[in-house]
Amino acid sequence: MFLNPNKSILRKMLTSSIVTVLLGLCAVGLVISLFAKEYIVNSKSNEMIRQAKQVNLAIQNQTKPNDSFKEQLHFFDQAFDSRIWIFDMDGNIVTTSSKDEVNVGKVVSTEVVNQVINGEPAKWNQFEGLKEGMLSVAVPWGKDNDVYGGIVLHSPLKGMNETIAQLRETILWVTLLGIFFSFGVSSYLSWSITRPIQRIDKAAAKIAVGDYSERIQIDSRDEIGDLATTINHMMEQLERVDQEKRKLNQLRHDFLANVSHELRTPLTALQGFLEALQDGLIEEVAREKYYEIMYNETLHMNRLVDDITDLMKLENKEIELVWMAVDVQAMLSKLAFKFHPEAEARGTVIHSIMDEDSPQAYADPDRLEQILNNLIKNAVKFTENGTIKLKAMAVPSEKCVLITVTDTGIGISPEDQELIWERFFKVERGRPVKHKGSSGLGLAIVRELVELHNGSIGVRSEMGKGSTFEVRIPLYDN
Repeated sequence: MFLNPNKSILRKMLTSSIVTVLLGLCAVGLVISLFAKEYIVNSKSNEMIRQAKQVNLAIQNQTKPNDSFKEQLHFFDQAFDSRIWIFDMDGNIVTTSSKDEVNVGKVVSTEVVNQVINGEPAKWNQFEGLKEGMLSVAVPWGKDNDVYGGIVLHSPLKGMNETIAQLRETILWVTLLGIFFSFGVSSYLSWSITRPIQRIDKAAAKIAVGDYSERIQIDSRDEIGDLATTINHMMEQLERVDQEKRKLNQLRHDFLANVSHELRTPLTALQGFLEALQDGLIEEVAREKYYEIMYNETLHMNRLVDDITDLMKLENKEIELVWMAVDVQAMLSKLAFKFHPEAEARGTVIHSIMDEDSPQAYADPDRLEQILNNLIKNAVKFTENGTIKLKAMAVPSEKCVLITVTDTGIGISPEDQELIWERFFKVERGRPVKHKGSSGLGLAIVRELVELHNGSIGVRSEMGKGSTFEVRIPLYDN
C-alpha cells in the first residue's frame, strides 16, 4: 500500500523520528568528539610520562651532560619519536636530544619547574598555529630523593585529527542510516495505523448515510483494535435500533390505518342513519332498530378508545395494581355466565371446570378480570357450534395459578402465533369476513397486564381445531 507523504500521520511520525535521530546522533557525535580528543591526549601524555621515566632510569646516575649522555638522549629520541630536553634546578635547558641544540640555554616555565622539583609530573599541550597538536610532559631528573632537574618530552599528537575526522564520518554515515531506518519504521507504523483508520473511516461514512451493515475487520489487539470492536458493537446496536424503529414505524402506520378504519366504519353508519332520520326516510316503526344500531356503533367506538387509553397507560407505566387474593374459579364462573348468551347465539357451549382446591391468585381483581374477559371474548368470537372450556388450577412447584381458556374455533396459523401479541397486529389471513373487525389491541393489552402481574402467557393452536391460551398468575401465599 503506497503512503501519501502529505498525510499528516506519516508526516508527523517521519519528521519526529528524523529530528529525534538527528538531534540524538549530533549530541552523541559532539560528546564522542570531545571525549575522544581528551582520551587521545590523556593516553598520549601517560605514555610519554612512562617514556620520560625510562629516560630518567637510563641517565639518573649522570649529573652532568656529556657525549655518552647525549648519545642516550638521541637514542631515546629515535625510539620514542619525541624531542627530549634536560633542564637544571633553575629551569635552564642544559642539553637536548637534537644535535643542533637550538633550545639549549632557554628556560622552562617556573610553574613546570616547581611541579617537577616537588616530584610531580607535569604536562601541557599546544594546538594553535600547528597542523597537529604538540604535547609536552616533564618528570624529575634524579635518583631517589636527589633531584638534578627535569626531563621534558615533546611529541606531536599524530593521528588525532584523522581519528576525530573518522569519528565524524562514522557519525555521518550512522546518521544517514538512522534517517533511512526512521523513514522505514515511520512508514511501516503509519501504514499499520492508517490502514485500520481508513477502514474505520469507511465504516463511519456508511453509518452517516444510515447503512449499518459494514463491519471492521482488524485483528490487532491494541487500542485501534479495541476501537474497531467498539465501533462494530455500536453498529450492531444501531442496526438493531434501526430495525426496531422501522418495525415501530410500521406498527404505528398499521395502528393509524386500523384506528382510521375502525372509526370510519361506525362514523359512516352513524352519518348515514342520521341523514336518513333527518330526511324522514325511515318509518316510525323501524326507527328503534336504527337507534339500536347507532347505539352499538357508539359502544364500539368507546371500546376502541378505551383500548387505546389502556395501552397508552401501560406503555407509560401509569397503571398501578391493587394486590389482593382473588378467587379465580369464581371469576371464571362469572364470566362464563356473562358470555353465555353470545356463545349460545353462535351454537357454542361454555364449560367452567371446577377445582376442589379453588386456587387463589395474588392479583388486581379488576385487571385480572380484564385479562380473562378479552381471552373469553376472543374464544366466543372465533368459535361456532363448538365448545369453550375455562379452567384454573394451582401449580405449587411454580408458585402460580394456571388459567386456561380452550376453544374449538378456527385456530391460529403457526406464522401468526408469534405476532398476535404485537400491538396493532390483526390476524386476518384465513378468517372469514364475519370474523374480521377487531382493533388488534386486545391481546397486546392482555400481555402487558399479565407481565405487569409478574406472570406469563402463551398459546397453543392448530388451524381448524382450536386454540388454548395459558395464563400464569402468582399464587396467593397464605
